[in-house]
Parts: sequence; C-alpha cells; structure tokens
Amino acid sequence: MRPLRQICAVMLGLLGLLLAAPALAKEPNITPQLVVEGPAAPGGQVTVAVLMQPKPEWHGYWINPGDAGLGIELDWQLPAGAAVGALRYPTPDTLLVSGLMNHVYKSDYAVLVQLTLPADARPGSTLAITAKARWLACTDKICVPESADMAATVTVGQGPADPRFDQWRAALPAPLGAKATFAVEGGKVRVAVPLPAGVALDRPHLFVATDKVVDYAAPQAMFRDGDRLVIELARAKFEPETPPLLTGVLRLNRAGDGVSIEATPGTVPAGGTPLAPSGGAPALPWLLLSALLGGLLLNVMPCVFPILSLKALSLARAGESEAQARAEGLAYAAGVVLACLALGGLLLALRAGGEQVGWAFQLQEPLVVAGLLLLAAAITANLAGLFEFTVPGFASEGSPQGAFATGLLAAFVATPCTGPFMAAAMGAALLLPVDQALALFAMLGLGLALPFLALAFVPALRRRLPRPGAWMKRFKLAMAVPMGLTALALVWLASRVGGNGFALAAGLLVLILLAVLVVLGRRQRNGLAGGLPVWGALGVLAAAFALGMPGMVRQGGAAEAGLLNAKPFSEAELAKARASGKPVFAYFTADWCLTCKVNEQAAIERSDTKAAFDKAGVVVLRGDWTRRDPAITRYLTAQGAAGVPLYVWYPAGGGPGRQLPQVLTPAMLAELAAGK
Repeated sequence: MRPLRQICAVMLGLLGLLLAAPALAKEPNITPQLVVEGPAAPGGQVTVAVLMQPKPEWHGYWINPGDAGLGIELDWQLPAGAAVGALRYPTPDTLLVSGLMNHVYKSDYAVLVQLTLPADARPGSTLAITAKARWLACTDKICVPESADMAATVTVGQGPADPRFDQWRAALPAPLGAKATFAVEGGKVRVAVPLPAGVALDRPHLFVATDKVVDYAAPQAMFRDGDRLVIELARAKFEPETPPLLTGVLRLNRAGDGVSIEATPGTVPAGGTPLAPSGGAPALPWLLLSALLGGLLLNVMPCVFPILSLKALSLARAGESEAQARAEGLAYAAGVVLACLALGGLLLALRAGGEQVGWAFQLQEPLVVAGLLLLAAAITANLAGLFEFTVPGFASEGSPQGAFATGLLAAFVATPCTGPFMAAAMGAALLLPVDQALALFAMLGLGLALPFLALAFVPALRRRLPRPGAWMKRFKLAMAVPMGLTALALVWLASRVGGNGFALAAGLLVLILLAVLVVLGRRQRNGLAGGLPVWGALGVLAAAFALGMPGMVRQGGAAEAGLLNAKPFSEAELAKARASGKPVFAYFTADWCLTCKVNEQAAIERSDTKAAFDKAGVVVLRGDWTRRDPAITRYLTAQGAAGVPLYVWYPAGGGPGRQLPQVLTPAMLAELAAGK
C-alpha cells in the first residue's frame, strides 16, 4: 500500500471520527461477519467468506481502492497446521468524488478466501478460526476507520453447504483463460485483452490492481479489434511505474460481470472500432434532440457562411407559390438529410475498417478540396451570370432538382465544424450501433434543413419575405461575391492540405474551367447548346483532374506556433506538460473549420490572452487536424468529440481535463488562467 494512501486514510479517518463520533459508539457503518461454507475433510479446503454489509449511503473498498480509501486487512488466528489463501474480491463499482476515482462496493459484498484444514484434524471435531479485521467505511463526505473481531467454526467431516456461496462466487470475476498484453506509449498505457467479439459489453471498465501505473480518474477509451479489446488508459500522474505484470479486473457490464486479467509487456494493436466511454452516454432520445438542435444552430455558425448565397436564393424563391415552396422545401431537406446519411455512413464504414477518421473527414482529403474548389468556381460563374445551369436546374432555375442539389452541397460544406449540442451527438454517433448512429446523422440533417421546411409549410413566414421580382437578379449577382471569396479560401486550403504545387495546379484547372464556362454562356445567349467543343473541353478537364491531381499531392505547410507559441499536440507532449504541474490549454483546430478560425482570432491569438497565459505559466498545445492525424483522432474520440473545434483545459497541479464551450471569449480564457 502506498504511504500517501495510508496517510490520506488516517487523516480521513481522524476527520471522520470527529464528525461521526456519536455513530461509532453505537455500531459500525459496515457490519462484518465471518461465514464458513460447510464442513471439510482433514487436509481439505473450504471457502470462507468475509461478508461486509454497509449501511445505506456507506461503502467499502476493493483490493486497490483507487485514488483514496483502504480495503480489508485481516490478521488470522488459525489452528496449528491450517492456512488461508489470498482474498478474492467481487467485481467492484466506480465512484468519482471531487475528481478522485474510487473502487467501491455500495451494497452487501463477500470477500472469499480458501481455508486449508490441518491434515491431522480429527473427524467430527470443530475448529475455531478468528480474524481481526480493519477497513475504511466512507460516504461521499466522511470516512471512518473501523475494526472488528470475527469468529467462526469449521466442522471436520461432511455436511450441507451454505447456499449463499453460489451467489457470492458468481460475483467474483471469472479467469480470462488467456494472456493479455500491455504497452506504455508516451502518456498512455494500452492493454490488449483477448475477448471474443460475441461478448456483449455495456459500459465496460478496467479496474487496475497494480499500483502506480494508471490515472484512475482519467477517461478510459476502448476499441474492438476482432477478438481483442484494446483499452487505452492515462498513465499515473505521480511516480508512474512500468511493472513486469499488470493485473486487474475488466467489468463487462452494469450487472457486475467481470473477468480477471494478467497482462505482460507486448504488442498492442492500433485502431479498431471505438466503444462507448465507461462513464456511459446520454440516452438516445436526448442525443437525437441534441443532433436536431445542433443541425438547427449550424445554420448560424461560421461554418455555413460560405454557402449563404445559395441559401439566400432559396429563401427568396420560397415566396413564389405554395406548391413550389413546399416542393423546394422537401427537396432541399431530402438533399441535406441524404448527404448527412451518406457522410455518416462512409465515416462509420471507414472507422469499422480501422481508419482513424472523424467528422468532416472529407475536407482532410486534398482531392475533395480541389473538387469543391472547381464547384465553387462554377457556382460563382453561374451567380455572376456567365452561364446558366440547365441540368438539373440547381440554384438558378428554382426547381425541386435545384433545391435538392443545393441541399446536398449545403450539408457537404456546412458540416466540417461542430457547434453547440452537435458535439455530444456526433461524438456518441461514433460509438453507438450503426442504426442509432445513422439516426443521429439523419436528425442532424433535419435540423440543418428545418428553417427551410418551416418556410415551405408555414405561409405566415413566407409572407414576411419580399415578393419575387427584378431585385432577385441583382441579389443573385451580389451573392457571387461571397461564393467567389469561398473559392479563394479553397485555393488557400488546397495549399494547406496538398502543398503549394497542388494548389497551383488546382488554380490552373479553375481558370480553364472558367474559360470553358464563358464559351458555354455565349452559346446559351445565342440560343445554342453547349455542343461538342464545350462538352469535349469539360471531359478533357475531368480527365486532367482524375489523372494529374493525385500525383500533385504533397505534405501541406506546417502550422505556425502563433502568438501563444503553441507546441504541436501529442500524447507525450501532453503528459510532459501535465507532469510539470503547470496549467495546460490544448486546442484542436483545422484550416477548413471556420468556427475554429473565428475563435482563434477572437479569443485565442490575442495579446491579452497571451499576457494572462504568460502570467500563469500556461502550456499551450495545438492539435492541427487539417490533414488526417490518427493520434489527434484517437484523442478526440477519447474526449467524446467527433470533430473540431475542441478546447480542453487542464488545471495546475494535475486533475482531470475540462472541456470548454465551442465558442470562446478572451475573458473566459483569462479567468481560467487566473484559476477562477
């Protein structure tokens, strides 16, 4: 037992004695009893139980009590020639109080031990066994050290067994039957447990019996890798050790079923399908509501600003006729929901295949960014009147096909960043069964489309819109400006995800595309179709994109440290920063996430924030998720986040991290630095 834990237990006990002295004079808060299963032959074995019965609101502790507490200590007085084995505890439960994780029992529990009788015991006789027991009884507020002298007798011979022992044995963790492996990687301890894929898991948790290895209060990330369960644990904050053998109990479900494990140093596979965190997730109805509200609020987040031109035209046309408004509203909603389902389904499929990807993974791919650049340039040219779409109608035609296509694009471009309510729902979607996850993606799309559905089906809202007229042409021309700015931003993003040469090649394709579209527009104004020259040129352009652009991809430019002199995020760097005892601000961003950039300009990369952080000695870590990064993806998943932005504050002196809101203010960061 650690000296620090002994000191803490004594101090807590003394405090408890002062607070609960009247109660001690009456009876213990956990009543112990020594129970023998039945008779045994000379030299044979019999199971003995130390039955512990806590009062309501009181609890006892496992063999490794966690961050604080004390398990049972027994001093045996046995007949000559008798012996006892090791104590066997039932699977415990978790109790988190003030940032400390304890491994406890909140109701009656039996600790079992094997008693071996003397070989020369006389049949028909009885043997007396006694034990001096000491333990710590606690509530959420006080702890009281308690002790008792227990006694029982064993009959030498044959006879009935106590039926309660069957239930008590069932509460013990079963032996795993196969060796597990563990590896220490930076600030993580990763454990691979052989566990058939058919074993159902419901809020699993690994209770580590070996001391000074892991941080008990830190979240546990679990991944399915075929017939193995991979568990990621944070290393202990103080004096971490790497033992030759790691022992513990894996709780499989809330019913308390568990298996005991022994892990030796070895290889632990990476990747796998994430499981729900051990703390559990909100109920599905609340997650669905969060996804709906998240999609609704996404309409006012900076992430959707680049497509406001398309939405504005849809709003204007919604006032034309009731039938047309409803048709366009439903088509737009169908496009949004279908795009969200497609993106979500592809994301789940990639993760099931072992890929470390998260929400908005599409904008981490250089070819996708280049494709969006060409599309944004074409839309800009259309809004500017250089040519007209004829199939499928798209924004300029005011048709259901156009509304559907607008919805597809809106969802594809608008979902890279996560907003309020959306983060929890999308994080849970990566951990839930496929049908429930897809339901969350569909609700996200419905929330994004909800304002347009309301306009389509509520005449009072449509009457507040200006009547269609000549102003729409001028409005359409004006909307070419933000879409053109979006195209320029995508050129910059292309350089970040694919390198400067890639961005230059993409820009050259844009110029060729614009030239072809100008020719197409002239033919349209003369009453002619595109013709072979136009469609042939577009075919050549598509071939050049497909054959030439993949080979142009290079590593994008490295992120700058910025005003706060941030260090690149890694698990090792985070562990080092936390071990220093200084406060840590870890923020995760991407160049394609406009919400991230707004927060950085408005709250993070500011001189007053720098002054507050410098005064408090804050260590700043920056996770750049512009390109796919498996380490960052694993951290996001462990935090229950599906994407960026994510902001985590670790207080000075250790303690669990605290997730910050997705909309930051300078005052908020200054207060954190000041310890408020």
